Amino acid sequence: MQRGFALLMALIFLVLLSMFAIAASQHSLLQERMAGSLRHAQQARMAAEATLRGVEYKLWSLASQASAPLHCGENFITQDDGCVIYRADAAPYTANGAVTRFQTAAGWIDGIGLSYEGPTGGGYTPALARNPIYIIEDLGSERPPGVSGLHESGNTGPNNGGQLDTHLYRITARATGGNANVVSVVQSTFNAPRP
Repeated sequence: MQRGFALLMALIFLVLLSMFAIAASQHSLLQERMAGSLRHAQQARMAAEATLRGVEYKLWSLASQASAPLHCGENFITQDDGCVIYRADAAPYTANGAVTRFQTAAGWIDGIGLSYEGPTGGGYTPALARNPIYIIEDLGSERPPGVSGLHESGNTGPNNGGQLDTHLYRITARATGGNANVVSVVQSTFNAPRP
């Protein structure tokens, strides 16, 4: 009788220990998934930010090259520069327009924007699920103070003798992490002289 009771107690303790081990392994699997999700989100954010900086550099570089102007479409995003001229009532800005979908869609978008291949042109895959993409919106010229619309002051403003044709650009970048389901969308506003 005592041997049977000892065996029963040993089996009960074995079941309890097994339950604790299963709960602990499930907890660590959950922690691992959360850490992986955070890593993918950070990768997506860093890739999108790097894309913004790369496109800003591209805009600044084009400003010094009169022979290589930025091509922006009036009612469409150009295939060579990924640029569109901002017109609030134009087709790309309607509820289902290309720019609106690019800026607001929850998942990945194919067929809109230009792929950013990084500073060396080699791309970011396989570290990222997809190479980042971007669009540029030409928001127009900055104007001197007192003139309606955007204006500029400081070193290149009208009070310092500088009369550069400086344009304001909005850049929107989309990037994924190592998982294609994690998407980050970031924007910056950048001004650069127009050649």
